[in-house]
Amino acid sequence: MLCPPPSTIHLHLRSYDASRKSDRHDFAQLVLPVTGQIELEIGGRHGLVDALLGGVVAPQTWHSQCGRVANQSIIVDMDSTLLVQAAWSRLLDRSFISINPGARKLIEYMGIMAQHASLTPTLVAGWTPLLLDTLALGKTQTGSRLNALVARLQENPGLPWTTQSMAHYAGLSISRLHAVFRDELQTSPHAWLLQQRISHACELLAHSNSNVADIALASGFSDQSALTRAMRDNIDRTPAAYRRQVQRQENTSKSQ
Repeated sequence: MLCPPPSTIHLHLRSYDASRKSDRHDFAQLVLPVTGQIELEIGGRHGLVDALLGGVVAPQTWHSQCGRVANQSIIVDMDSTLLVQAAWSRLLDRSFISINPGARKLIEYMGIMAQHASLTPTLVAGWTPLLLDTLALGKTQTGSRLNALVARLQENPGLPWTTQSMAHYAGLSISRLHAVFRDELQTSPHAWLLQQRISHACELLAHSNSNVADIALASGFSDQSALTRAMRDNIDRTPAAYRRQVQRQENTSKSQ
């Protein structure tokens, strides 16, 4: 494994709000969430990236992103000449890539280093090949089971999910489900499901005219008060305040 010149790689720790702007550039880019979720559109393909799914932006590809809930991601900008190895170049063929447990640990480590302002060009240049090698390995069977569950939950977070039904869908025992969530996502199934429901509610608040009570039920909350408590505790905003914020941001973008 060769360490590329530090000048070919740039790493950033970023958060995204609900505004969405399109961009494209000459370099390749990895979008690797540390916390929360980001909605990504890459070359016409849409996805919700999180702890289990990352984004890959090939050079000169139009893309945009926004965040409906609190989020933080590692963004890796790379000179396209770096991706000359066959295994690495194949990553560019996919707009979205599974983040296996090994890659997850590397991302978490770099997130800690970035938060403590401990990044150096040499550190980034040594870390990036390790990350690319690990991402190219793909995902384990356990990760595959969890990814299937994650995709289902993100598609229908408002269904009456229980820990038992989640374990059944993933083909795992309840104790094993908790262990997999703890090992790969550092959270519990219940806490992760709550984040999906909040994210879904934020999406409806931003892009529909439905009232808050109906949005709460559609997102899996028992009533409007339950949604309000969850959003206040997790993103420090009530549903009404979040909707007003999104509307202000959209009006500002239109006026520019």
